[in-house]
Amino acid sequence: MTHLKPYDRSAPSPRPGHPIRGILLAAGYGRRFDASGQRDKLLEPLADGRPVLWHSAHALCAALPGSIAVVRPGSAERVRWLREAGCEVLESDAAEQGMGSALAHAVEASATAAGWVVALADMPWLPPAVIRAIAEGIDTPESVVAPTCDGRRGHPVGFGSAWGARLAVLSGDAGARDLLRDAVVRLIPTDERGVLRDIDTPADLGP
Repeated sequence: MTHLKPYDRSAPSPRPGHPIRGILLAAGYGRRFDASGQRDKLLEPLADGRPVLWHSAHALCAALPGSIAVVRPGSAERVRWLREAGCEVLESDAAEQGMGSALAHAVEASATAAGWVVALADMPWLPPAVIRAIAEGIDTPESVVAPTCDGRRGHPVGFGSAWGARLAVLSGDAGARDLLRDAVVRLIPTDERGVLRDIDTPADLGP
C-alpha cells in the first residue's frame, strides 16, 4: 500500500513546484458488466493482452507521471497492473463506499497538488495528449476543465487547487457530478472519441 500525505485543510494553496496530480478511480465493482461478479471488467484484456485498467493507468501516467490510482483493499491483481503502468496505488477502505469517497481520499492524500486531473479506469482509449491538455488548462486555482467531443462533455476532468476542500468531503457514489452542476467548466474541443468511450458491458470491449 502506498501511504500519501493526508489532506491539510489549513493550507489554502499548494506550495510552489507541486504539480498537477492525476487520480485514477479504479475501485468500482462493475456490476453492470457482470452482475454475478465472476468477471472483473477492469481486468478484461484488450487486443494487446493487457487489461483495461492498465491502458487507462498507462495513459494517465504518460501524461502525469506519479499519478495516484485508488482501489479497494484486497485488489491484488488490480494493484499489480496499476503499478506496472506507473501508478502510485492507494488502497482505501473509503473506496468501498463509492466513487465520491474514493476521490475524496485521493485528494486528501495529495493535498499539496496544484490541482487534479480525475480519470476513470474503465476508459482505456483516452489519449495522453488529451490528458495533458486538460492539465495545462488548469491555469488558476479555481479552474475546472474538461474535453468536449461531438457536443458532449467527456473525461477526464481537471480541478484547480481551490477545489481541494470540496473534493475532499465528497462521499458515496456521486463523484464530482454535484460540484460540476454549478461550476463554470472550461471545455476543450477534441475529435478524440476516447473521451466519451467507457466500458459498461462486454460488448464495449470491441474495437
